[in-house]
Amino acid sequence: MNILSFDIEEWFIKKTYFGGRPERYATFDHCLEMILDLLDERQFQATFFVVGMMAKEFPEVVKRIQQRGHEIGCHSNIHMWINKMSCDEMLEDTRVAIDNLEQCIGYKVKSYRAPAFSIGNNNKWAFDILAQCGIENDSSVFPASMELGGFQGFGYQQPTLIKTQSGSIKEYPIALAHLWGKEIAFSGGGYFRLFPLWFVKRQMSKNDYNICYFHIDDLVPSNKKMMSRKEFESYYKESATVINRCKRHFKSNIGKGTAFDRMCSLIRSHNFLSIAQAQELIDWANCPVKQ
Repeated sequence: MNILSFDIEEWFIKKTYFGGRPERYATFDHCLEMILDLLDERQFQATFFVVGMMAKEFPEVVKRIQQRGHEIGCHSNIHMWINKMSCDEMLEDTRVAIDNLEQCIGYKVKSYRAPAFSIGNNNKWAFDILAQCGIENDSSVFPASMELGGFQGFGYQQPTLIKTQSGSIKEYPIALAHLWGKEIAFSGGGYFRLFPLWFVKRQMSKNDYNICYFHIDDLVPSNKKMMSRKEFESYYKESATVINRCKRHFKSNIGKGTAFDRMCSLIRSHNFLSIAQAQELIDWANCPVKQ
């Protein structure tokens, strides 16, 4: 089973943190349209995790995805990392995000992904909040360490039921590869841009379950300069040292020149489905359960 997902926030991020640039919006629009055309060609549905404020400020983008038959999931309201929020802040953010999206698309939002996979061992309470908000499916678990999030010790790299006081959440964690003595991701984000396509395909062939995740900004080449101190601290909420900014700039840009073509090749060579479709096919009675 191969699940295909996209995280949609770029229009909002560009407007909020870096000043609105219509020519950049047009680039994102063009990339999204090519993705939707490719999915039509392959007759695949995908899950698009969308920031709630996209539905307020760029509703035409959200509706375009919905009208092409894809699942709209929630990606928080303003793309703030969950591990930088309190319980009350996340509850409010999630409720507002879901309402914004549902008002835009006209049906219930059932799936969620935290920005930067920022639900981990120290904020497991987030799953209970998702259940309170009516979320049924989550794909926020990155079961290894990573810079901005990660959930070391989660224990599973397959669909898993998470039990909370407010109900069960069906979790779709990222599948990892064992490389250089470490567990690392390979099927999305900067990892997909870093590794050659043959490696990604080989790792996927080893697994019964994979979930690929892409951002529009990962797929469009850019010549953007390194963030200023003000931009960096406003967005990442951490110290804007030269080392931090250089490291983030490198990670954000490596492999962008070929990423879109390699993603297209992957989609043309494998079968994919959305989380909503996967939910109906998985035998949840035989999946692991995590309290």
